[in-house]
Amino acid sequence: MQTLFENSIAFIIALQNMGDWLVVPMRFFSNLGTENFFFLVLPLIYWSIDPTLGLLVAFILVSSEMFNYIGKLLFAGPRPYWMSSHVRGLWPETTFGAPSGHAQNAMSVWGIIAVYIKKPWAWFVAGLMIFLIGSSRLFLGAHFPHDVIIGWTIGGLLLFAFSHYWKSTTAWLAKKTTGQQILIAFLVSLIFILVGFSAATFRKDFQVPEQWISNALLAGPDLPAPVDPSGIFSSAGTLFGLAIGAVWMMQNGGYQASGLVWKRAIRYFIGLIGVLIFWMGLGAVLPRGDGFIFYMLRFLRYALVGWWVTGGAPWVFRRFNLAEQAESSI
Repeated sequence: MQTLFENSIAFIIALQNMGDWLVVPMRFFSNLGTENFFFLVLPLIYWSIDPTLGLLVAFILVSSEMFNYIGKLLFAGPRPYWMSSHVRGLWPETTFGAPSGHAQNAMSVWGIIAVYIKKPWAWFVAGLMIFLIGSSRLFLGAHFPHDVIIGWTIGGLLLFAFSHYWKSTTAWLAKKTTGQQILIAFLVSLIFILVGFSAATFRKDFQVPEQWISNALLAGPDLPAPVDPSGIFSSAGTLFGLAIGAVWMMQNGGYQASGLVWKRAIRYFIGLIGVLIFWMGLGAVLPRGDGFIFYMLRFLRYALVGWWVTGGAPWVFRRFNLAEQAESSI
C-alpha cells in the first residue's frame, strides 16, 4: 500500500509541475462536481426544465452523498497533501479521501442526465465532465488516483441501479397510500442514519497522524476532522424532505415545468430565495453542536430544504400562476 501511495504522490507532483496556469481551470471543473453546485442545478431542472429528471437527479445525488460518507469512514484514506509536503493542497478538505465525492457525484449525476436524455451529445458531455472533474481532483492534490477510481465505481453502481430500477420502484410506490409512501421514505432515511452513525462510531477513536496535520497546515487552516456524523443527517434529512415534497405535490395535482421563459426564470429566482431561507437562514438561527438534539435539528433543516424543492416551491408557483399542475411529477 505504501508503494501505491508513493507512486501516486509522484504522479500528482508531476501533474502539478505542469504549471500554475492549470489551477484556475482545474478549480472550475472541481466546482462542477461539488454538492453546492448540484444543489443549484437540481432546482433549476426540477422547477424550470423537467420535474421527472429533477427527481432523478435529486435522489441519485442524495444517495451518492450518503454512500460517499459511509465509504469515507470505511476506507479512512488520507489526502495526498496530508501525506506529503511536496504535494500542494490547492483544494483543502477535512474529510477522508477515499472515495472521491466529486468523482462519485459526477458519475452519478452527469451519468443519469445522459441516460435520461438518450442523445449522443449528452453522453459526450457527461463523459467529458466525469473525466475532467475526476482529473481536477488529482491536480489539486485533493485525491489519489485510486480515490477517484473508487468514486467512479460507486457512482457507476448507483447509476446502474437508478437507470434500471427507478421506473419499477416509482411504479411500486405509486400503488401505496400516502401514509405508506411517507413511512417508506422515513424508514429509508432512518436506515442510512443508522448505518452512517454506526460507521462514525466505528471510527470515533481514530487518531489523525501528526504528519497529516502538519502537512495540512501548509495548505491553510482547515485541519483534518474526518469523523463527523453531521453529514449523514444532512443527506438523510434531504432525502426525507424530497420524498415528502414529491408525495405531497402529487396529492395536490402534480407539477409541470413548462411555460414561458420569463415564468421559468421567475420560478427559479423565487425558489432559490426559499432555499436560502431554509438552508442558510435556519442554519444561522438553529444551534449547532454534537448530540442527538443538534443532529435532529440538522435533519429537520435539510428535510425542509428538500420539501421546499419538490413540494413547497412548486405549490407557490402554481398558487401565483407561474406553473401548472400535471397528473404526476414522477
